[in-house]
Amino acid sequence: MANAQIRVLLIEDDAVDAGLIAQALAGTETASSKVARSFLLECVTKLSLACEKLGSAHFDAILLDLALADGQGIDMVSQLLPAAPDALVVVLSSASDVAAARLAVQRGAHDYFIKGHLDAHWLPRALHYLVERKTAQDALLISEARFRAMSDASPLGIFVSDAQGNCIYTNGAYQQISGLSFAETLGSDWSQAIHPEDRQRVLSAWHAAVKDATTFHAEFRFLRSDGSIVWTRVNSNAMGAAMEPHGRVKTVEDITARKSEEFVLHAAEEALFAEKERAQVTLNSIGDAVLTTDIMGNVTYLNLVAEAMTGWSRQEALGRPLEEVFRIIEGSARQAALNPAKRAIAEDMTVGLSADCLLIRRDGFEAAIEDSAAPIHNRDGRVAGAVLVFHDVSKSRAMALKMSHLAKHDFLTDLPNRVLLTERLSQAIGLAHRHGKQLAVLFLDLDDFKHINDSLGHTIGDQLLQSVASRLSLCVRATDTVCRQGGDEFVILLAEIDQPQHAASVAEKLLVALAVQHLVGGHELHVTSSIGISIYPDDGSNADTVIQNADTAMYYAKTSGRNNYQFFKAEMNASAVQRLFIENSLRHAMKRGEFLLHYQPQIDLASGAMSGAEALIRWRDPDRGIIYPEQFVAIAEDCGLIIPIGKSALREACMQVARWLKAGLPAVPVAVNISAVEFRHKDFLAGVSEILEETGIEPRYLELELTESVLMQDAESSVSILSALKAMGVQLAIDDFGTGYSSLAYLKRFPIDILKIDQSFVRDVATDSNDAAIVNAVIGMGKNLRQRVIAEGVETPGQLAFLKTRECDAGQGYLFSRPLPTEAFEKLLVNGMPAATAH
Repeated sequence: MANAQIRVLLIEDDAVDAGLIAQALAGTETASSKVARSFLLECVTKLSLACEKLGSAHFDAILLDLALADGQGIDMVSQLLPAAPDALVVVLSSASDVAAARLAVQRGAHDYFIKGHLDAHWLPRALHYLVERKTAQDALLISEARFRAMSDASPLGIFVSDAQGNCIYTNGAYQQISGLSFAETLGSDWSQAIHPEDRQRVLSAWHAAVKDATTFHAEFRFLRSDGSIVWTRVNSNAMGAAMEPHGRVKTVEDITARKSEEFVLHAAEEALFAEKERAQVTLNSIGDAVLTTDIMGNVTYLNLVAEAMTGWSRQEALGRPLEEVFRIIEGSARQAALNPAKRAIAEDMTVGLSADCLLIRRDGFEAAIEDSAAPIHNRDGRVAGAVLVFHDVSKSRAMALKMSHLAKHDFLTDLPNRVLLTERLSQAIGLAHRHGKQLAVLFLDLDDFKHINDSLGHTIGDQLLQSVASRLSLCVRATDTVCRQGGDEFVILLAEIDQPQHAASVAEKLLVALAVQHLVGGHELHVTSSIGISIYPDDGSNADTVIQNADTAMYYAKTSGRNNYQFFKAEMNASAVQRLFIENSLRHAMKRGEFLLHYQPQIDLASGAMSGAEALIRWRDPDRGIIYPEQFVAIAEDCGLIIPIGKSALREACMQVARWLKAGLPAVPVAVNISAVEFRHKDFLAGVSEILEETGIEPRYLELELTESVLMQDAESSVSILSALKAMGVQLAIDDFGTGYSSLAYLKRFPIDILKIDQSFVRDVATDSNDAAIVNAVIGMGKNLRQRVIAEGVETPGQLAFLKTRECDAGQGYLFSRPLPTEAFEKLLVNGMPAATAH
């Protein structure tokens, strides 16, 4: 059995009681669950000491004596709980003061123990049980919160009933569809909303599904209290084992719009049928070609349109066999088609030509036609001949072919669209299944394409998509399919592969092809892509599943750093759900103001004084605690939330500098990281100017950090934006220098003040000659370009010594200080950096 320690903090100033408790928990293990646990006990004698310890260490359980030297009674619980929001709090009470202990539980403590009864047999088991119970309760709360978040985000109505059929939960979508409030639905029977005219049919199907323990499906009307009607599609399944159901879950979809369209379509079809019936007796009055024959099949009449289409005048055609005047062939086979008039006479019924018939005019010109032939009856009702009505459909057929093409191809790139891809993928899956073969689907999304659209306009964006489409098509076989899924998403079907590595080779080829700069509208554009790969039959048995799994793998590639490919794995579906949860949580975090900044000092290596600071965003989630940028920034960029989050962080950093200056503190310039999405946003420059004016700080106190990759996405545009920022007086830095694509020619043109050496080079600078050479080169480049150089990730004295020897301007890293909350950072501004870390 695995051992898991339970960390316990004992707050007790009675040495005897503390000793008894320590003895009871010392070296103990309890096997009441599958995991044996031992206790790690720490003791303090004062509440104040406990609060200090809780600020730097985590404890699973806290034992609090209600009678201490620096506190008495239940108020101590209120003081302790904020310091340990996630810990189990158990109060210790004497047998004579149980009432106070119970009141402490009402104030937020989880339970109480009576001193004098805490023996080595009972105490470990009781404490283990309480910790396990709290862990289970916390997990249940998180699970319920996730369910409600997903339920509230669902466009489908959700109705949950207990085993007796009474409602125990509905979401907002159900309440909107049914017109009933949550209070009105709670405890009610779901069938109360069924329209009376549908009730018998629906309930009959419902009872049969319940009896047979099968899934229930039905479409019917909801009658709302205001008399309005909503058409719905309802699906229901039982919760729990089929023989012992715990209740049922129903999903309700509003299909009113679809039903309305169906009613309109049905009425139109009825009207069209009536119109066709009337048209049969008025064919001779329309502008189509009309030709008649006798019972022998000889021509007896042509109208003017028929004369023009056949090239025969009426006088020349009369009495001639129909096959001579009305020459038709099948377009695909180029063989003579069956005579429709003879069929109509022989079968005494109206007949028509095959769909691809061509009429050969007397001079040899060919025209696509449509026609019908009907028998002509004499006074006695006997067949006396036939009438043909036909017209030229060359233009409409050409238009139909064009429309058919457009319906299955993307209008911008002329690549197959989703409709055609699904057809070809389904066909390919069928062939692969019959022959025991594999195929692959690659789902490709351009990284940061939205920023190009936003900054350079949709015309440039469209031309870039056309360039991308052309390169993708050149990277695959003629038997493969490149599809534009929509926006900047492309899907590639490799119709037959020998092994998954073939798909990986194609993905690598695509990444290389797209990485070459695109010359579009006078701009040198650099784009990368993230690719997800799924393999049939391993990753799905149908087209939708294979595409969806490739899409999921693509998102995983994005979260893995972009500009790479990933094969689908089953666990990625869980990651996709987690991603959606984080996205929804981010939206709530924006509304609740859960983002804050920590500040990490930047140290002048010559003097040891603080020369600046970097503002680093943190997300303080009420349930999960502090969340770091790498866990949410990429998702915020993808869903568009990085713009308001980034602007809020920039404003807060400037406001904090203003507060320090107003308080008389020796404020230093503060650096703020700017993402690619923010930098390319059309309102970025105006936003920076607005914040500087709003906070009133001098621009020299603000430093904006951007990566090489961001600047080189559109270097010419970057020069313009950086120049505008420089004109404002803002300091500019290139972050993670040396890790991305760059151009020394552009680096010279960028008005950069600071180069930040990436920590990946600093880490082994004292032991790796290659890293040492790179750092030397960057420092030398900075000096020659009159730019300050800051080394990131300085953690050891050896690294510091190397950097000082090479006369690097400044350093930043754990050797000097970790990122600090505002209050802790202010102490450094007041007292200065500790000598041990500064030097």
